[in-house]
Amino acid sequence: MSLLKPTIKTPFHIDFDWWKKNERDWHVFLRSLLCPEHQEAFAEFDEGEMIDWIDPKTAEVKPVDGIQHALMSHCALLPEFSNAHTAMVEAVFRTFLVNGNVPMSSDDLAKKLNRPADTILRTISGTRVYRGLRPYQQNIPNPVKEEIEV
Repeated sequence: MSLLKPTIKTPFHIDFDWWKKNERDWHVFLRSLLCPEHQEAFAEFDEGEMIDWIDPKTAEVKPVDGIQHALMSHCALLPEFSNAHTAMVEAVFRTFLVNGNVPMSSDDLAKKLNRPADTILRTISGTRVYRGLRPYQQNIPNPVKEEIEV
């Protein structure tokens, strides 16, 4: 994790690995966000059960978490999923779900939520992690150089 202070241009995302490490009941929480149709469909679904998903761009079949996929591809798109009265952290979290967890900056989120970018940044960039909202970091090679033998 970078020690640089995030700005309104720093991309964030939902770090589902953080959820898995820090929240025992993350599937219960995600399940609670499902629409009634999918709550019923996934009632007998085991926690963490994977489904086959076909990438529409590459036609590659990939295993994905079934509940997470239903939430992101259907339930999060319903108008009642988020509105102007939704709490800030919850609104940001749900916005990432609606957008397939594509990294977005506070500036991007402000445009979607019609809320101030600096308020969003202060809310999601503190020392405490809420709902797994963390700065997005691509896999950057380790800057430590290998020692050269002489």
